[in-house]
Amino acid sequence: MKSILLWHLLSRCVIIVTICLVPITSYAFYPWQNEGKELALRGFVRGTGLAANNPNDDFLFEQDDVLSTGVLGRLMLDIEWSRLSAEMHVVQSVLGDELRTGGSRFASLIDVERSDGLHWRYGNGHADLVIDRLNIQCESDDFRLKLGRQPINLATTFYFTPNDFFAPFAAQAFFRTYKPGVDAAHFDWQWSEYSQLSLIAVMDYESELGQPTGWRTSPDWSETAYLARASTLTDNFEFGLVAANVSGDDIVGFYFQGEIFHWFGLRGEGHLRFADEANIDRDAQFSVAMDKRFQNTLTLRLEHFYQRLGANDSDDYRLNVQANNDQFYLARNYTAVGASYEFTPLWFGDAVYLFNHQDASKLLALYSTYSLSDESELSVGVNIPMGKQPEFGRLKSEFGSFPHSVTMEYRVYF
Repeated sequence: MKSILLWHLLSRCVIIVTICLVPITSYAFYPWQNEGKELALRGFVRGTGLAANNPNDDFLFEQDDVLSTGVLGRLMLDIEWSRLSAEMHVVQSVLGDELRTGGSRFASLIDVERSDGLHWRYGNGHADLVIDRLNIQCESDDFRLKLGRQPINLATTFYFTPNDFFAPFAAQAFFRTYKPGVDAAHFDWQWSEYSQLSLIAVMDYESELGQPTGWRTSPDWSETAYLARASTLTDNFEFGLVAANVSGDDIVGFYFQGEIFHWFGLRGEGHLRFADEANIDRDAQFSVAMDKRFQNTLTLRLEHFYQRLGANDSDDYRLNVQANNDQFYLARNYTAVGASYEFTPLWFGDAVYLFNHQDASKLLALYSTYSLSDESELSVGVNIPMGKQPEFGRLKSEFGSFPHSVTMEYRVYF
């Protein structure tokens, strides 16, 4: 059955690639400039195909084999006027149920935590129109203030990002061009040549499964997240401290990144989290990484992640279909080994090997991108989980409960 699914997916992709190889003339979709004022319209279309084979557990998965396709379009508007700028991204997607859930009975369809008021679902639930970014920014030589829906990126390490509290990427996610936006206010003050203070407020929303995104339209003002981040640069190293209140929990953290002996990179981030509820223990999370980039474009990464409240045994794993965006991992200790390499100027490859120290399960994720033209590319991703498969809804290992999958994408930028 796996070979049949892969054959069907490959057949579809051959047709797509044949069409894609027709040369595309590069042009600006809509640029405009006049006396310090600029406006630009850009576009992005992404076609996706998925073939997956799920673990043999009818309690967790309603489908053993999945073959699905989908398409996503993004229209981007950027406006600049002197020291003011504005940004809007409108995303239209048409996705099959199998592509949304992967055939899982308990896969969460909850979107990034943000207002449902800018999200519309129609077409029997298969089509979504969402305003992913909508913000205005004012800046001077030392200050920058951005208000509205915007991406908030607080990550320092690459695979495991404990300090990236708002819509983080999973470790095995390779395509990270567009980070989802959240409803926020972001203020930066460059208080010296090498030092900066950032103040961030992010709206909190209560869950409501009847809504398309899984969140309410109006924010819960009492749970608004606040974050302060101070950083400074000395020699080849950047250091920073973080103080925050997220989901009612107090957080103190740190991060650093730099180069050792001009030979390899060293990065780290982490925090202590003091739960607002009395019956929840204090959590500690941190990630430490080393990376080395060689002149032949080969980059190697080694990263370790620890979370104090992670399970120490697979018997303690609990499925949480309404987990927060930052709750990707079930266990206490993980290690990631990654590599990327530019085979040719048009062909790029990436890989990561994830290891769960508590149940000895692994996930090998492979990814490759080939540039078909200046405006289009084709990517292939393969996920190979290794570990004990679940039985009657009980997880025997974390990565063993993942599907074997192949994903193909064709992307056009204009």
